[in-house]
Amino acid sequence: MRTARGFSLVELLLALTLMGMLLALAYGGLRAATRAADKGQAILEDSSRIRMAHQFVSKQLGQMVPLAFYEDPDTAERTVFEGSSKLIRFVAPMPGYLGFGGPQVQELALVPGEKGEMLVLSHALLQGFEEQNLYYRDPIVLLEKIDNAEFSFLTRDEMGELTGWTNQWDLPDALPDSVSLDIVFVDSVYIEWPLLMASVRVDPSALQGLETTPEGRRNYSTTIRDLINKRKQN
Repeated sequence: MRTARGFSLVELLLALTLMGMLLALAYGGLRAATRAADKGQAILEDSSRIRMAHQFVSKQLGQMVPLAFYEDPDTAERTVFEGSSKLIRFVAPMPGYLGFGGPQVQELALVPGEKGEMLVLSHALLQGFEEQNLYYRDPIVLLEKIDNAEFSFLTRDEMGELTGWTNQWDLPDALPDSVSLDIVFVDSVYIEWPLLMASVRVDPSALQGLETTPEGRRNYSTTIRDLINKRKQN
């Protein structure tokens, strides 16, 4: 009788090596596909969150009203807007799903977070407002993973002419003509923050130093556009 011939040790090792290589290739492809899917999902989530935050902030800034939320008892100086590179405070109506009861004092602040800075929103009713009312509830986190960000404000000179941008607002009894928010995210966020410049929606006749004629309105619009274009170039 013929003896049944099996695999030699070399053949067995070769088969195991080939099988290991095939499994490694399959695992590598699966892992790459999983990473690509996770990255795509993260980009979609970041894009959606950034877009909603951009729209919300732009809308709230555009709805600012010159209502005082603080009055100094000694000097009777009214405060309708506070602004620095990391915080702004103003009065505007809130969306129905976030607030009710009339205009509210809103605070947008850049604060430290786990992965960079965060943009957070705090708000409280204007009626009977006190500063501590802003912090009765936890702030609403609008954005995270911010590497660097700052607010800036469009200013006027003593003649009422539009000048340039500043990171510190020194006229608490007046609203700025426009507010800008620049944001740079950390490297793990692949979506860029769109340029945000929100102009205050005030009738031109209420703006200091601005003529109410059609020519005056055209000059105002042209000046705003030129300042925005100059900022984009910088």
